Amino acid sequence: MKTIECSIEVRKPVHAVYNQWTRFEDFPYFMKGVREVRQIDDRHLHWQATFGGVTKAWDAEIFEQVPDQRIGWRSTSGPLNTGKIRFCPISHDASRVTIVLSYAPRGLIEHLGNWLGLVARRVEEDLKDFKEFIE
Repeated sequence: MKTIECSIEVRKPVHAVYNQWTRFEDFPYFMKGVREVRQIDDRHLHWQATFGGVTKAWDAEIFEQVPDQRIGWRSTSGPLNTGKIRFCPISHDASRVTIVLSYAPRGLIEHLGNWLGLVARRVEEDLKDFKEFIE
């Protein structure tokens, strides 16, 4: 498993940032390649995304959720991935968002993308796009 960790500061209160992040259906607005995230119930999501021209679908389970603090998830089908996102107040109107993502690249293209740092850059860009989206 490969692990990526990155953070960004957002000029919004932690409650607003957390609430926006939990609107999973909005992910395609700020995550390039994500075509759809459908919330099945309080703990289960279905994802569809395109990576390197290949469309993949998987299910994920939220195994930990503490409002305004953190969300932990793991895939239950499809590409193996797990992670946590943490929300920390910096001030009354600013927050830090930190994501830790672990994933298992499969196949030549995914291993090459990992080696070139494309996955880490994509996560960083998605956080920047989230910041722009919410601010």
